[in-house]
Amino acid sequence: MIIAQITDTHLTFDPNDGDREQRIEDFERVIADINTLDPAPDVIVHTGDIVHNGRQDEYARASEILAKATAPVFVIPGNKDERENLKAAFPDVAALCADSSFVEYAVEDFPVRLVCIDTLNPGSNRGDFCVDRAERFRQLVATFDDERPIAAFAHHPPFMVDVGPDPMHFDDPLAMERMRETLQEPGRVTSIFCGHVHRFASGAVGGIPASVVTAVSTTLRKGDYPAEAEGRPYYQLHRFGEDAAFFSDTRVAGV
Repeated sequence: MIIAQITDTHLTFDPNDGDREQRIEDFERVIADINTLDPAPDVIVHTGDIVHNGRQDEYARASEILAKATAPVFVIPGNKDERENLKAAFPDVAALCADSSFVEYAVEDFPVRLVCIDTLNPGSNRGDFCVDRAERFRQLVATFDDERPIAAFAHHPPFMVDVGPDPMHFDDPLAMERMRETLQEPGRVTSIFCGHVHRFASGAVGGIPASVVTAVSTTLRKGDYPAEAEGRPYYQLHRFGEDAAFFSDTRVAGV
C-alpha cells in the first residue's frame, strides 16, 4: 500500500497575502506530480491547514484542485481550517463523521486502516485532544472486525519536536499526553503522520514512529532545503511493507 501525504497548503484569496497565487500553484503542482507516479498511490491524505482563513470560497478552490487527483483523497482539519466549511466542501469526508462534531473518522478500504484525527482547537494555533475525541477514537477502533494495522493522521504532532523554535504544539501538555496514551491503547497503530510544523521532523509515541512533513506552500515552509527544491513543493509517500512497517520517501514535485 502507498499513501501520499500532503499538508499545509494554506490556500487563500486574501489580497493582503502577496503569495496567494504561489500557494495555488504549489497546490496544483503537487497534485499533478502525484498523478504521474507509477505505481500510483492508493490514497492521498491531506493533514490539515488546507486553507488559510476557513472561508467557503477557499474550500471551493481547494476541492477543485483535489478533485483532479486520480487517487481518492481524505482530509483532516488544521488550526487554520473551519470544521463546518470543510465538511461542506468535502461531503464524502463529512459522511464518514456525520455522527460527530469532530472531523475524526476511519477509512477501511485498504490493507492498512486509516484513522484521521481532529486536533483543531478553535481560536488557537496549537492543538487539542479532549476526552470526547479520545472516546471517539476508541469507538472507531472498537468497530474494527479484524486485526489490520492502523495508520493515524493528525495535524498537530503528539510529540516534542526538536527542530524549530517551539517543541510543544498543544496548548495543554495533558491533551498531548492523552492523545499519546490513546494512540498506544490498540497496539495496532504502526505509524503517525502529521503536519503543522512547516518543517520535516520525526519522533515517536511510545514505540510508534511519528513524523511531520513540511508545508506544500513553498513560501511558508521553514528550515533549509536543497537548491533543487527552490520554488517546488514537497510531499511524502509512505509505503507499507511486508515487515508491517512504513518506509517514507520524500519527493519534490516536478523533479
